[in-house]
Amino acid sequence: MDIKRAKQEIKDTISAYLLKNEYGEYAIPSLRQRPIFLIGAPGIGKTQIMEQIAKECGIGIVSYTITHHTRQSAIGLPFISKHIYGEKEYSVTEYTMSEIVASVYDKIEKTGLKEGILFVDEINCVSETLAPAMLQFLQYKCFGNHKIPEGWIIVTAGNPPEYNKSVREFDVVTMDRVKKIEVQPEFSVWKEYAYKSNIHGAIISYLTAKPSYFYQMEMTVDGMFFSTPRGWEDLSNMLYVYEKQEKEADWEVVVQYIQYPKIAKDFANYLELYHRYRSDYRMDEVLEGKINERIKKKLNHASFDERLSIVSILLAKLTEQFRQAYRKEKETEVLFKCLKRYKNNLEFGKDAISCLEEIKEQEIETLEYKKKAELLKREEKYIFSRTIQTLESYTMVLKRENLYEKEEGFEKIRSLFAKEKESYTNLEDVTEKILENAFDFMEIMFGNRQEMVSFVTELNANFYSMWFLQEYSCERYYQYNKNVLFEEREQNLLKRIENL
Repeated sequence: MDIKRAKQEIKDTISAYLLKNEYGEYAIPSLRQRPIFLIGAPGIGKTQIMEQIAKECGIGIVSYTITHHTRQSAIGLPFISKHIYGEKEYSVTEYTMSEIVASVYDKIEKTGLKEGILFVDEINCVSETLAPAMLQFLQYKCFGNHKIPEGWIIVTAGNPPEYNKSVREFDVVTMDRVKKIEVQPEFSVWKEYAYKSNIHGAIISYLTAKPSYFYQMEMTVDGMFFSTPRGWEDLSNMLYVYEKQEKEADWEVVVQYIQYPKIAKDFANYLELYHRYRSDYRMDEVLEGKINERIKKKLNHASFDERLSIVSILLAKLTEQFRQAYRKEKETEVLFKCLKRYKNNLEFGKDAISCLEEIKEQEIETLEYKKKAELLKREEKYIFSRTIQTLESYTMVLKRENLYEKEEGFEKIRSLFAKEKESYTNLEDVTEKILENAFDFMEIMFGNRQEMVSFVTELNANFYSMWFLQEYSCERYYQYNKNVLFEEREQNLLKRIENL
């Protein structure tokens, strides 16, 4: 299955394992909660989705790569203790608490989260000395004498043997104690994540044209050549930084992340063209509604690949605008909730300024708690920070104007928030206008040809564009999307006929 489906399967399993009955006991006892065994090629995002799942489920996570451990660190060190059996004293070997088990308890103490995930990576690459302990761990959820706390779910991961010479095949006894989920790399699924995570437009554009290069793994006489989702994402981060520093990423930079020379060279060449197209076609002006004759002539003589690259650059600019609108809406929603609490607090608080500072401190405390518990998502962090900054600016206004009286203070805050809402409404209007300008450009340049199909298809794959289009109507989008859906149904029907 693809990584998206695997993620949902794991979330469903966690939900089932953490469900409690009417007596407050787990519906599936801990001993019967099969550990999840996530198996897939390296670099497809197994570790990353576990971190995402923990945040989305609001539970803790402790991650370990088991190959970094010896038998002693995993199980604990032996020591002699004295026990009395039948009035006679005996020396008994016991073990100190495993580092792994102790880390779970440390996480509980640090975050206050009593439920979570113990994620053990590369479990099928354990050393021979540690392998016997794995069966005990998977079956009884313990290392040595110490159990994993109840409410903590074991998720393990490993690579298939063809990717790692250190892999030890699990026997039937072991496999019959895990819930096995096999994951395959799928570009269409990753692309949804890429848009949401702000992966560089050049990478999305390039892989859309050449999806087979998304994930490649080949053993050659010169060693292993590979390209992975992890490599593309890390390269994206570097491209953004290079652009801020006005540096160019050439083949020698790309191959550090995409360690498949042929693909790295091909992408480096494309990246050079992408930057040139972005400069030549001036998409910022296009989205302002300015389409000059020079661009028309240039596109008329451009190759199909070049035209698709222009569509991708246009989409990257639109995504940036949609993301701004999305963030602004979320900021406004959170701020509105804060001000509702502020209004309620005024009935019991000392004065207008003290009540507002109290709300601000509550937001800071929530932010710090989420940071400490490692539950803070990237977008959440941004919105929390913006909300706290806004509340701070509102407080400064009240202090500057000496508005301690409750009614006067509230009216001032209400007027400030009205300006915030107006700013959001203006941003909505600008975004709608930009989208209409984009469709103007697409219709003038390409009409109803394949480029328009590609444009609408990518809008459908983009989290931020779909959010905006669900909130605000765009007649031309619905018109062209109907055509896309019709073509897709027609192609599917033809494929079915061919397979008869």
